[in-house]
Amino acid sequence: MDSLTYAWAALGGDPALLPRLSTVPREGVLQGRLPVRELARACVGACALAAAELGARGARLRVVPEVRVDDGVVGTAFASERHLLINGRAPVAFAPLSRFWRTADGWVRTHANYPHHTERLLTALGCRPDGVEAALAERSAAQVEEAVYAAGGLAVAVRTPEEWAAHPQARAVTGRPLVERERLDPAPARVLPPAGPALPLDGVRVLDLTRVLAGPVGTRTLALLGADVLRVDPPRYPELPDQHADTGFGKRSATLDLRADRRAFEELLKSADVVVTGYRPGALDRFGLAPEALAERRPGVVVAQVSAWGTSGPWGRWRGFDSLVQAATGIAVTEGSARRPGALPAQALDHGTGYLLAAAVLRALTEQADDGGSRVVRLALARTALWLTNGIDATGTGGAAYEGPEPWLAETDSALGRLRYALPPGAYEGGPGDWARPPGPLGADPAGWS
Repeated sequence: MDSLTYAWAALGGDPALLPRLSTVPREGVLQGRLPVRELARACVGACALAAAELGARGARLRVVPEVRVDDGVVGTAFASERHLLINGRAPVAFAPLSRFWRTADGWVRTHANYPHHTERLLTALGCRPDGVEAALAERSAAQVEEAVYAAGGLAVAVRTPEEWAAHPQARAVTGRPLVERERLDPAPARVLPPAGPALPLDGVRVLDLTRVLAGPVGTRTLALLGADVLRVDPPRYPELPDQHADTGFGKRSATLDLRADRRAFEELLKSADVVVTGYRPGALDRFGLAPEALAERRPGVVVAQVSAWGTSGPWGRWRGFDSLVQAATGIAVTEGSARRPGALPAQALDHGTGYLLAAAVLRALTEQADDGGSRVVRLALARTALWLTNGIDATGTGGAAYEGPEPWLAETDSALGRLRYALPPGAYEGGPGDWARPPGPLGADPAGWS
């Protein structure tokens, strides 16, 4: 089964729609040892097809619009955070302590982009920033992984593909589908506002409770398609400003303390169509944000969840990021070696999972129009990694040479300054070509619907 067919089947899509999609292959896009180009093409293609399908339903078209996926725009979009410029300045991708480190018996990958994660890493190691290298060199990779996670920080041992396959978390991930889809109740079909192919999500309200990249990429895509996306962040742990500048296109941004102002959140929930969460599994349950609890208070809601490691297994409640998942699952060794780990040509687990997340929301809304019911969809970076490493057919490569990202970059003025950014991928006939609004300052909007 080719990768697009597999992704579309995982989303519950009608295979009869697959011929509506065509691709423009380009040689040299997202080059690596693993078939990243094919992963990216499949994720974006499935998302665009799901958007075209919903748009056709809203416009009462007899035929779903044709979808065209160009490797050039897809590859550029999969590195959107690298192409972003803010008044000519390139964002800082990783903090100094977010990197590979040698240990007494191998390597670990740390993630310390957020100040609180830096603090927890240093607490676990009992050192200052200039002492991290020496502290790690004295311990095994497994000891570092255990100690840092116990302190609430983020570090994983770099594993070979074989070592990961033998790990209990790998077995837990292997037993789950690429896209988990569940109907929660028999809520009646909720008629969505009339819309057309250009903006199939016009009138749909999305609460965006996500962090960093995969979830925000998904909700950025929903905003492109016309959804009213309200990004909500806790005031104590704001998103990194440069990260928000990349993923905030089309959205509004507010801060809300769920511990102190539950009433404001409940007002938002009353008319939300979709709730997207990207925190570690279970972290938001105490606020009544488990899918079942949300559906009880807002029947007919679609809940979309994205996590690093999945919801089951010994790491089912662990925090994680793309770089850590690459390190743990053997990707870093495959792209480099056991002696010197490497990385994918883009944060493809984040971006790929983000587009699949948006596609899953689109398909859930389409299914609701027929069968009703509150819905939950779940995706995990580690499950996308499994697909990349074991399930994607890389045959049929080729195409025109990729000569750089310039044709798929644009510029706009914003409240953040002059932005250069990657255009959205996954064009379909009559669909949107760009976001309706640039990102604004983080937390600058009221916590209410427009």
